[in-house]
Amino acid sequence: MKKLVRIALIILVVGAVAIQFFRPEKNLGAPTPDHIFEKEQIPENVKTTLKNACMDCHSDQTTYLWYHHIVPVAWMINDHIVEGKKELNFSEWGQMDTFDKIGILEDICSEVENQKMPIKAYVQMHKEAKLTEEQIAALCAWTEKLSEELISRE
Repeated sequence: MKKLVRIALIILVVGAVAIQFFRPEKNLGAPTPDHIFEKEQIPENVKTTLKNACMDCHSDQTTYLWYHHIVPVAWMINDHIVEGKKELNFSEWGQMDTFDKIGILEDICSEVENQKMPIKAYVQMHKEAKLTEEQIAALCAWTEKLSEELISRE
């Protein structure tokens, strides 16, 4: 029985080491002129909120922490980034249609007001991503103001 446990433990350790070689590609694109920070005037407090709570999963530039390099955490993080960018990629803001932008801005306010974003798993790992009522109010005020500006530009 001891031999069986020892073999199982060795297989487990070898497997844990082996899966470290199957890491997803990192989300480390270079900033582009289409990024929302380049295209829009954003108050510093809102920009900080976006950086802390949104950009890791909703842009082409993710800040990775030490444990993000360990599989299977790396796989989980990559899934969040892929899903987040599928919904909204701030790095592609300049390529979007005005009416799509307005819809996205409405969704941003709705998602943070209903506490659907940032997701709980992200907030647990990034305490600075937990939004206060003041941050939510500032973010929603900015999305409304930017929506009005986008309409007036048309």
